[in-house]
Amino acid sequence: MSSSAPSSAPEPPLSKLAQENIRTVAALEREAARRRTSSERVSDSMIRVMGSLGFVIVHVVIFAAWFLINSSLIPALSPFDPFPFGILTLVVSTEGVLLAIFVLINQNRMSREADHRAHLDLQISLLAEAEATKTLSLLQGLARFLGHDLRPDEQDIEVLVEPTNLPELAQGLRDNLEHKFGDPDEP
Repeated sequence: MSSSAPSSAPEPPLSKLAQENIRTVAALEREAARRRTSSERVSDSMIRVMGSLGFVIVHVVIFAAWFLINSSLIPALSPFDPFPFGILTLVVSTEGVLLAIFVLINQNRMSREADHRAHLDLQISLLAEAEATKTLSLLQGLARFLGHDLRPDEQDIEVLVEPTNLPELAQGLRDNLEHKFGDPDEP
């Protein structure tokens, strides 16, 4: 009898290296959260509240009550903001401006964190590239020592064992992108 349910076999434990990586990433995230300014903390809290279903429900209830009261649909209550609902417009506009400011503060912080992660990724990639280049160089030397000559299809190894010239690579990328998309600095 076959079952489409996932097996209940226990997942293999994470390696010590994976566990250390998880702890390192968690520590980096805690540090980023700790470095937030007080305005960023307030903004994050406001965004968390304003981005919830509860916030939407409260607004729907308030707007419905506002419309009912100010459209004279509830005879026991006299309208305080008759159509075209000038006070409601002011309140909603003010709330929209404040929400936009909170979103921008939050996006600025997230952008800084993304830039930081991108710089860290670049640093790790450059280290990995240097390690791979050194490993290829050592393997190439070992192959030569053992008398193994490169076949024609292995000739690209000669290029790969050379350290990558990052400024030259970056300039080549810029030139290629400018050719394809135009110079972003030109009006």
